[in-house]
Amino acid sequence: MGEEVVAEEENDPPEEEPPPPPPPPFKVSGIFGGTTVSSGGLQRERHSRAPLIIPALSTAATLRLAFQSVGVVYGDIGTSPLYVFSSTFAGWEPSHGDLLGALSLIIYSLTLFPLLKYVFIVLHANDNGDGGTFAMYSLICRHCNVGAVPAVEAEEVELPAGNPPGTGEHLQRAERIKRAMEGSPWAKACLLTVALLGTCMVVGDGILTPCISVLSAVDGVKKVDTSLSREAVVMISVGILVVLFSVQRLGTDKVGYAFAPAILIWYCFICAAGVSNLVRHDSSVLKAFNPAHAFIYFKRDPKRAWVSMGGIVLCMTGTEAMFADLGHFSVRSIQIAFAGLVYPCLISAYVGQAAYLCEFPGHAGDAFYKSTPESAYWPMFAAAVMASIIASQAMISATFAIVKQSVALGCFPRVRVVHTSRRHEGQVYIPEVNFLLMAACVTVTAAFKETTKIGNAYGIAVVAVMIVTTSLMTLVMLVVWRTALALVAAFVLVFGSLELFYFSAVLYKFDKGGYLPLSVAAVLFFVMYIWHYIQTRRYAFEVEQKVPEQYLSSLGGAAINRVPGVGLLYTELAQGVPAIFRHFLANLPAVHSVLVFVSVKHLAVSRVPGGERFLLRRVGLKDHRMYRCIVRYGYRDRRLGNVEFESRLMDQLRSFIAAETQPPEDEESWGGGDQAAAEVRQLEESLGAGVVYLLGHSEVRTSEDSSLLKRLVVDYVYDFLKRNSRQGFEDLQIPNKNMLQVGMNYYI
Repeated sequence: MGEEVVAEEENDPPEEEPPPPPPPPFKVSGIFGGTTVSSGGLQRERHSRAPLIIPALSTAATLRLAFQSVGVVYGDIGTSPLYVFSSTFAGWEPSHGDLLGALSLIIYSLTLFPLLKYVFIVLHANDNGDGGTFAMYSLICRHCNVGAVPAVEAEEVELPAGNPPGTGEHLQRAERIKRAMEGSPWAKACLLTVALLGTCMVVGDGILTPCISVLSAVDGVKKVDTSLSREAVVMISVGILVVLFSVQRLGTDKVGYAFAPAILIWYCFICAAGVSNLVRHDSSVLKAFNPAHAFIYFKRDPKRAWVSMGGIVLCMTGTEAMFADLGHFSVRSIQIAFAGLVYPCLISAYVGQAAYLCEFPGHAGDAFYKSTPESAYWPMFAAAVMASIIASQAMISATFAIVKQSVALGCFPRVRVVHTSRRHEGQVYIPEVNFLLMAACVTVTAAFKETTKIGNAYGIAVVAVMIVTTSLMTLVMLVVWRTALALVAAFVLVFGSLELFYFSAVLYKFDKGGYLPLSVAAVLFFVMYIWHYIQTRRYAFEVEQKVPEQYLSSLGGAAINRVPGVGLLYTELAQGVPAIFRHFLANLPAVHSVLVFVSVKHLAVSRVPGGERFLLRRVGLKDHRMYRCIVRYGYRDRRLGNVEFESRLMDQLRSFIAAETQPPEDEESWGGGDQAAAEVRQLEESLGAGVVYLLGHSEVRTSEDSSLLKRLVVDYVYDFLKRNSRQGFEDLQIPNKNMLQVGMNYYI
């Protein structure tokens, strides 16, 4: 993962991860729980597949989370009424029948997708309480060995997978699908591709949300000052965006408490405005609750209705946030907030705007502010600007979190990750990503100028993410949930077909801005896939070049010196002796008196409990004083700093040495306690001499028989990415004075 920093917070006392208890001799519990056995001096851990137990929340706690989720999750979808009708009827004046048909489509789109698909189905496909594309991908990988992350022995990374019982037929079908996927490299590549595409589209969403939300909110100024030019509106929007991105380094923790009340006020405003418009204007729009009007709409003018779907789909923007931000809340709190507040308020807002447009169809281009009563204009404008900023903040934060997860899983170049809160690990800030997002948002806003054009691009990002979620959800239903085939087919037929229909409509506007999210996604996908491919191949090369453990027998000879101190040699390998070790001996024929092979693994699980962070083994004979330590992190975990890491590791080594040798029934003849005490004393003496970090400075190069395309990708594109990303010692937060590097070339 990239370099991680915790920002200092004056009123935020540090809450450090509690130190893990000493490991018991024969039992380890938790999500990696199982039994520990000794074999030839090697301690192994055989993991069970028990699911992580998530404690149930009280009613009061659930309601409190539901209130907080309003500000964090529902800002994006809440600002959709600002631009849906203007994007739907761009360039033409709707008739009464058109308004009924469009409103009917909006009502049932909100009912089918956010309410039925996400609230009642997708939210349950979480990874021990965490949601999002990577969470669903990790859930599938835990039930099928299809993860494309470099694999190691099962005992190091096997993760919990709580399988529902299912019937015999469903179980057999799930096993057949599982075997087929595990035996197909093509299936593994496709699964990774789908997950990466979903991630890229969410990042594209993070670029477009601030643009369309802020620009549509600022557009309201023209109602009171008609002389204001379009360029002035754009410059005001750009100024707000620059300020918004400039304060990201401060974190959202301190202002987060204002999010929920502000968005709650916004929902109350749009709901009240909707009811007012319905009472004051044409109440016949209530006929739109009859879905027949949607079919009539298509029957009257099929092409125009189909094209307008590209604007109607914007009513569902932010739907994916319900699932992506699940880790901060709970399934029930998200469900209560949407069904109890968000859904009825949105329906009221759209119905009210449609009622207004029935009398003033010529105002479709600015339906929101035109339908706002004069007396409520300034409060509504202020609430709209605040809601747009909050909606933008939510997507910016989500983009930071997604990039952090991508780096953790080896799918993105290393970047500097700053934790802006000690209490909430999910709140992060990435300076490089923040700058690129700001540049992209300012460029898009200045270039497109109109919310309609940005909406054309926005729709593609929204629908693409929904299609990815449907694809992964289908696999979850087949392999994880073992759902009846008829229900899976119904899910795919209903949601998949409608999403493809929406996607065809938004693609129609490809040349009018729709190319933007696809271009962004293509570039990001190219970067992520190349980075992941090289990391995987580099790991394979290291496995091929590893040194057999018999090589360690030479360490007892006079040719190898043991110098005081503790050496931490970092390697990707969880088995065997890395080739870099031989390079160290060739350049410096000495080994520290205590040597630990450290392998950092980011697992396909959201978090690893602190008590299960370290997995220790002995390498070679006891006299060698060599150990292997596998340090495990989830994709949402914060990496330990070097001081904290050294302290935890030494504590674990002491506990490991003490627990490894157990007294037999006849304790009179047992001398293991003295041996363990002597080994601990030597560890303390070595620790007193200092800790040295041994790293390999690797260069990846293509082999001589490589193709031209491979040389271009590896020797130029990857080399460019590597030179502009964080270095390994920065990633590990290692002080230069304690670091020793030896260069090594990897040929792939």
